[in-house]
Amino acid sequence: MKISILLPYKENFSPEYPGAVSLFVYETTQISKFKKNITIFGNTTFKKKFSLKYKNIELKKRSFGSQTKNYVKKFTDLERKNDSTIIEIHNRPSYIQILSKEFNTKIFTLYFHNDPLSMDGSQTIAERKNLLKICYRIIFNSSWSKKRFLEGMENKFVNSDKLLIFHQSAKKGSLNLINKKKKWITFVGKLNKAKGYDIFSSSIKRILNKYSDWTAKIIGDEKREKIILNHKRAEILGFRKHSEVLDIFKKSNIAVACSRWEEPFGRTSLEASANGCAVVITNKGGLPETVTDAKILKKLNVKSLTKTLETLINNPKQRKNLQELSIKNFYLTHEYVTSLMDNYRAEKISYLKRINIKKDPKNLRILHITNFNERLDGRLFFNTGRRINNGFIRLGHSVLGFSDRDIQKYYKNFKDLKGAKSLNEKLRKTCYNYKPDIIMLGHADLISSDQINELRNDYPNVKFGQWFLDPLNKKGPDYERNKNRILDKINYLDASFVTTSPSVLNFLPKKTNNFYIPNPSDDSFETLNNFSKPCNVDVFFALSHGVHRGVLKSGKIDDRINFLKELSSITPDVKFDIYGIDKVQPIWADHYFKTISNAKMGLNLSRGDAIKYYSSDRITQIVGNGLVCLIDEKTQYRDFFNNSEMVFYKNVNDLSEKILRISRDEKLRKKIGKNGKKKYMKYFNSSLVAEFIINKTLGIENKKKFFWHN
Repeated sequence: MKISILLPYKENFSPEYPGAVSLFVYETTQISKFKKNITIFGNTTFKKKFSLKYKNIELKKRSFGSQTKNYVKKFTDLERKNDSTIIEIHNRPSYIQILSKEFNTKIFTLYFHNDPLSMDGSQTIAERKNLLKICYRIIFNSSWSKKRFLEGMENKFVNSDKLLIFHQSAKKGSLNLINKKKKWITFVGKLNKAKGYDIFSSSIKRILNKYSDWTAKIIGDEKREKIILNHKRAEILGFRKHSEVLDIFKKSNIAVACSRWEEPFGRTSLEASANGCAVVITNKGGLPETVTDAKILKKLNVKSLTKTLETLINNPKQRKNLQELSIKNFYLTHEYVTSLMDNYRAEKISYLKRINIKKDPKNLRILHITNFNERLDGRLFFNTGRRINNGFIRLGHSVLGFSDRDIQKYYKNFKDLKGAKSLNEKLRKTCYNYKPDIIMLGHADLISSDQINELRNDYPNVKFGQWFLDPLNKKGPDYERNKNRILDKINYLDASFVTTSPSVLNFLPKKTNNFYIPNPSDDSFETLNNFSKPCNVDVFFALSHGVHRGVLKSGKIDDRINFLKELSSITPDVKFDIYGIDKVQPIWADHYFKTISNAKMGLNLSRGDAIKYYSSDRITQIVGNGLVCLIDEKTQYRDFFNNSEMVFYKNVNDLSEKILRISRDEKLRKKIGKNGKKKYMKYFNSSLVAEFIINKTLGIENKKKFFWHN
């Protein structure tokens, strides 16, 4: 793993007059746990460089063409040889636009040290949206800079995981410095109106004239503006080395950073505060974020600044208290900020290596998107989506149920006839507020693949998965439609789960992690124990023409009806209780459970030809409630259950014979019903299925074995 850091062109990476970006990079890199992995690239004219792994990009003078483009091109050539994992660009969004075309598989991070709207490559909304697509992280030196980046953009980006704030840092001084302070008032920065130097120069004259034992130390220069300050105790020191500036702060009582312009951050006030100065600032840009304790000017004028300085001079106790608080409360140390940087790097690298920080994940936030059927008044409450949801909750996770079909129905209108637009917009807002760790989809067909792709870009550490329950046999119902429903979003998923063995589904892309899951049972749903009591119905079966429709549809043809009629005709003296045929309406919810509570056996019959491991969720309702499960042996459920736990049949005649035998042998019936429930509830329960879904979606490999998974 390698990290390349590219500095701005002509950024001086040297202890001799370094730029602010160079100082930040040097001070954080030298204590980074990735120090040995980092190479810094820049263009420095000074011979002496900071003592880190540094590659200077030498450029010849050119009469024509852009030196900046030439600089980036040279870096591109070097980077091909270096072949880093992460490229961190500082303060040059335009470099990202160029480099992303050359390295479309690299991880890009962009650091902003200045106002994003003042820089090439991030001035327009389109440019900033493009940066959000390209970059893994965009890091700002203040909340103010982040707000500037988001100016004019939709609210959906405001809480994006891609946008981080890492303030600049400084070395924290000792409280002993306060007792060594001299009567110095310090100003550091460009000597121009933007920095408020005109206000300072006028104010400091008044202060020095009134307080003869105080001195002003002024560090900086300005070639374009001439603001004259003549006073024998106003020492204009010009540009000084960084180490010399820090020495002056250590001795200064008061430091002034009275910028007129919106400072993106403000290194002067940061370092002054770290070294125990009583700091005076304006409420501009990111300046308030640089200090925990300071005097903030309500108005920037000579009168206000003079009054504030006089207050600090005339009240030594107040001044000393402010100085002590500046040091005690200072937290933007090199160690603190470097740890934030290293955490983001480690997080991404661990993901790339498929090494999960959490081997046993706890307290995850899971956004579960499926049809919870709220609009159907509890008729479909006992469904698989709720079983899986219960499993997530029992594992101790925070679960937000997002009922897509209900939302779609409630929000559709003349402008959005299907409700799909409103649904996807609500999902986007929900992610913004909830910030899930996992987004799990279950038959969420109206959630668009574009929306999932957008969420992946906005929240790169969120994992995405889907589960799918419907039949996928080629000779079964809705094969092409169901296949397309699975494939619609599969390229944006970390894992996909089906109730058919993936080994017989050749349409599934190999690059996606596809897994079989059984229909989960649930202790709170499967509460009957039919094996423990006498029942007066031999065989129960119910079909429907669509769970959402809830009633039979005239003219609907179902191949199972012929099977059932033949079975009934060749199986004498057996009491069948069948719903969904011959004008007998299907049954639901509590009515369903009351009905099966009187049955010895349940027929697990699905539409179309049997296929490996596929069953509808009726298998859970049958086995989980202690009925004997009658199942086609071509489902290959013998891989999980034996003849003392389920009854496997070859064809309708074989099934008829086995029904007759069990209906006449109460002891055998109870034995199979009891054994089947015990095993199903133990190995195929919702908590285990939910845990399996989470582990595979997160890419966690541990020693835990799941009964259905090798």
